[in-house]
Amino acid sequence: MEFLSSGFNILLIILGFGLLIFVHELGHFLAAKWAGIRTEAFAIGMGPVVIAWRKGIGLRLGSTEAATEQRIREYLKREPGASAGQQQHISLEQRRRAEEALGIGETEYSLRWLPFGGFVKMLGQEDANPNYVSDDPRSYNRCAIGKRMVVVSAGVIMNILLAIVLFIAAFMVGVRFPAPVVGDVARQMPAGQVMPENAQALGISLPGLQSGDIVTHIDGKPAVTFADLQIASAMAKPGSQVSLTVSRSGFEEPLQFTLTPDKDPTSGLLSIGVAPASSTTLLSRDREGYLDTVLQQTGLAAAGIQPGMRMVSVNGQPVHTFQQFEQLVRNSAGQALQTTWTMTDEHGKPAGSELQAFIPVKPSFDILRYADSDTNAVQNFELGLFGFTPLSQITDVPAHSQNAQVLRAGDVILRIGSLDGPRMADVRREISRRPRESVQLHVLRDNEEIQVTAEVSRKGLLNVALGYAWDLPLIAQPMAEVRENNAEGTTVERRTPLAELQLFARTRIDAVDGTPVQNWADIRQAMRAATESALNEETGAAVELLTTLPTPGHPQERITLELSQQDVATLHELAWQTELPSFIFEPIHTVRSAGGSPVKAVMMGFEETHKLIMMTYLTIDRLFRGSVGVEQLHGPVGIVHVGSQVADRGFMYLVFFLGMISVNLAVINFLPLPIVDGGLFLFLIYEKFRGRPPSLAFQNVVTIIGLCLIVSLFLVVTWNDVMRLLS
Repeated sequence: MEFLSSGFNILLIILGFGLLIFVHELGHFLAAKWAGIRTEAFAIGMGPVVIAWRKGIGLRLGSTEAATEQRIREYLKREPGASAGQQQHISLEQRRRAEEALGIGETEYSLRWLPFGGFVKMLGQEDANPNYVSDDPRSYNRCAIGKRMVVVSAGVIMNILLAIVLFIAAFMVGVRFPAPVVGDVARQMPAGQVMPENAQALGISLPGLQSGDIVTHIDGKPAVTFADLQIASAMAKPGSQVSLTVSRSGFEEPLQFTLTPDKDPTSGLLSIGVAPASSTTLLSRDREGYLDTVLQQTGLAAAGIQPGMRMVSVNGQPVHTFQQFEQLVRNSAGQALQTTWTMTDEHGKPAGSELQAFIPVKPSFDILRYADSDTNAVQNFELGLFGFTPLSQITDVPAHSQNAQVLRAGDVILRIGSLDGPRMADVRREISRRPRESVQLHVLRDNEEIQVTAEVSRKGLLNVALGYAWDLPLIAQPMAEVRENNAEGTTVERRTPLAELQLFARTRIDAVDGTPVQNWADIRQAMRAATESALNEETGAAVELLTTLPTPGHPQERITLELSQQDVATLHELAWQTELPSFIFEPIHTVRSAGGSPVKAVMMGFEETHKLIMMTYLTIDRLFRGSVGVEQLHGPVGIVHVGSQVADRGFMYLVFFLGMISVNLAVINFLPLPIVDGGLFLFLIYEKFRGRPPSLAFQNVVTIIGLCLIVSLFLVVTWNDVMRLLS
C-alpha cells in the first residue's frame, strides 16, 4: 500500500508539473495566434511524440506529420498544371493552400515521451536556432516588435496568473503549515547561545531560545509560519543579523533577540538552529524507517503503538504538545512515565480504544562546546560532564549501508586510524576527510577488541547511526577547554576541572566517592550525591574518582576532581530526557485561510505570488554570495520527489506547492539569459531601440553559451536530485 500511495503521489505531481508547463506554453500559443503568427506545433514534453492530434487528420499514435505530408502532396498532384518536379519541394504557399482546401490545421498538438518541458513552434522562430527566419508575412520575425514582446512574455504571465489562481484556491479552503513555534534548539547554534536584549529587565539568566517560544515578528514583520523563520535565516546576507520578537510563557513582555545565522553543517544553509515545535501525534508515514526503529527501541511497538497514534496523557495528565511531554520528562526524577495513546481519524479526532505504555527516561548531560570550534565543522560540541565525554557507538546499521556487513549496532569505536579513544566529533571529522576511501577502525564488540575496515561514501559518510556509549564507563579524549556563555551573554573559554589531571583516553571510571559505577547514568547520579551538601552550602567540592588506566597491567589510580561552585550548580541543573525525538511527531500546525472571503483570498494570492517572486530573485542573489549552494537546488527529478512527499500533507498543500513551482518557472524563464524568454525579450528591446535585431553571429554565440549554461545547470541539479534519492 505504501508503494501504491507513493506511486500515486508521484503520478499526481508529474501531472501537476505537466499542467504548469502546459499553461506556460499555452500562453505563448494563444499570444502567437492573437498576433497572427503561424504556429506549426504545440507540444507538452520533449523527445519523440507519444500521441498527436491535428485538425483534419485526427488523433494518431506518433506524429501526424507523415499523414499530413501525404495528403498535401496528393492534393497538389491533382491541381491543374501540376508536374512531378513541383512535388520535390512544397512551398509554404502551396502548403497553406492545400491545408485550407483539405480542412487540415496548421498546428500539430502533441504529447511527448519526456514529461518535462514543452514548446510552441512558430514559423520563423526557434530558441536554439537564430538562423531560422522566414520572409513569410505570418512569420515570427516579420511580426511587429510589440506583438512579439507579448508572445515572448505570455508564458511567464500565464504562470504568474496560474500561481495566483492556485494560491486563491488554496487559501479559500485553507492550507496547513508548521506554526512559528520553537521546538528543538541546537545549543551549539546561534539560537542556543544568544541572550535576549531585554534579559536583564525581565530577569532572564539562561541564554538561547526555549522550546515553546512563539516567534511573533521577524525583522519587524509578522511571522505567520515556521517557514518564515527558516527563510529569513537561509536568505540572510552572510554575516548579517536577524531580529526576532518572541512570546514566552510566563512573561507578559515579549523577548527581543538579535542573531547572526550560521551555516548548518547538515543542510549547508544558513540557520539559527531551531526546529518546529511538535504535537503529540506520531508521523503517519515512516519513509526513512527511523520511526519504526525508535518505537522498537523504546518498547512502544511491543505495546501496540503505531505510526499515526496520538499520546493523550502522561501519568494521567493530559498533554497536547511535545513540549508539555518534555517538561514532564524533565521533572520525572528518572522514573518511567505511563502514557496513554489512541489512534486518530483524518480530522485528528480519537478513534478506537486507548493503549497504555511505559516510556523509560534517561539522564541528560552537559553540552561541551569546543573552544576552537569551526563554524563549518561537522560537529562542534560533545555531551558529557566536566570535560569527560563517552566513546562513540554504532547505534544502527541500515540494510542499504555500504558497511552493513562490516559494522554492527553496538560496536564501540576505540580507535580510528591512529587516533585512540576518539570523541564523536573526531570520528565524524576523520570520516568526512576520507570520501571514497577506506578507514581502519578498532571497535569493541561482545567485550572483544577487533579491527575492521569500513568504506566511506562519496559524501564522507559511513551511512550508519552514531551515538554515545552511555553504558560503558570509559572516557574518550578528555576536553581540557570548552566554550560557554557567561552571565553577560558573551562567549568565553575556560579550562575544565579535568584539565590538570592528564588522563588517558579509554580510562575507565570504577567508582565515584566510593560508590561503584557501571555506566554514565551511575556516574552522574554518584556525582550528584557526592556534591549534594556543596550545592546546599553554595560552595565547590572535591570528588574522588577510582579509575583503571588503559596501560599494560591496567593499574588502578585514585584521582581528585576539583569542582567549582558553578560546576556543582550546573551538574544539579541537569534534568532527564527520553529516547523519543520531537521530529517523529507531527509539527504543530497553523492554518492560512481567507476565512471563506473571496476578496481576502485574492489579496492573499497576489501577496503570496509577489513574495515568492522576490524570494526567487533573492535565492539567485544568495547563490552568487555563496550562502546558498548549487547543491541545494532542485531539478525536475527533485521536484517530483519533493512533490510526492508534499502530496502526503494534503491536497491543498499540493495546490500551494504547485503555485510555488509556477512562480519559480515564471521567474527562471524571464531571467536575462539566452534561450529562455527573458533573453529573447532583451533581444527585442535591443531591436526596438536600434531598429534592427542583434547580428546573427552574436545571437548564435550567446545562444550556444546560454544552451551550455542551461544544460550544465540541468545536469548538476539532476545529479543532485539523484544523489539525494540514493543517499
